[in-house]
Amino acid sequence: MWEMFVDFITQILKAIEGFCGDWGLAIIILTVIIRLILTPLTFKSTKSTAKMQILQPRLQEIQKLYQDDPKRQQEELRKIYSENNFNPLGGCLPVIIQMPVFIALFNVLKSVSTIDPNACFYGIFPHLGDSAAQMFEAGGVAAAWVYILFDLAFGVLTFLPMWLNTRSNPGQQQSSTLVMGIGMALLMVWFGWGVPAGVLLYYNTSALWGVAQQQLITKRLMDKFKREEEERMKNKPIEVNVVRKEKKKRPTKKGK
Repeated sequence: MWEMFVDFITQILKAIEGFCGDWGLAIIILTVIIRLILTPLTFKSTKSTAKMQILQPRLQEIQKLYQDDPKRQQEELRKIYSENNFNPLGGCLPVIIQMPVFIALFNVLKSVSTIDPNACFYGIFPHLGDSAAQMFEAGGVAAAWVYILFDLAFGVLTFLPMWLNTRSNPGQQQSSTLVMGIGMALLMVWFGWGVPAGVLLYYNTSALWGVAQQQLITKRLMDKFKREEEERMKNKPIEVNVVRKEKKKRPTKKGK
């Protein structure tokens, strides 16, 4: 099944390359197609994130209230999720769906030289199957500088969305989010050092799309969804659990 999927991605790339005449441009076009397909899911993810931010105070209150009773805590959290039709993993769907494509593209570009020995990106990358590490070992910084720049961009574009998110939604977790973002960025630079340049091209293009979308569209949608959720929560009827007491039977007189 996985081999069929990798072959499917290979055939799509070959078809796009046959149309545009360049493997690097084919990767960029494939990235744009994938991001366009995922746009409805991205909007749904944005709505889920907005709902999460509105529910966060209640969730934290429950976590604090039942911190000594994990079972009751989970029950209460599930109850809130159910009442508000909320899935905690809803905001991760676009990333989860992209992961198989990312891994398949990694497999394709590892052996791209067998598909096309001249698979390059308009001369910017001599070969999309080579990594920054391979080029550095072959010719030092002079031969690998473009690969190194793309690898550093890999890290920057991992950190940038997290930094922009903390600026849009400042809070107590801002510093911890930034520290985590720096750690993720360094990890991605280390990972990117050994992956084919075509994979870096795919990720960087996708990340640039994501940043542009976040600034131009997602931020406005987030504000809109948050207003809608706040209004819904405000107008939501208060549920009161009323326990009716059973009426006691009046004692009857003897003989009646």
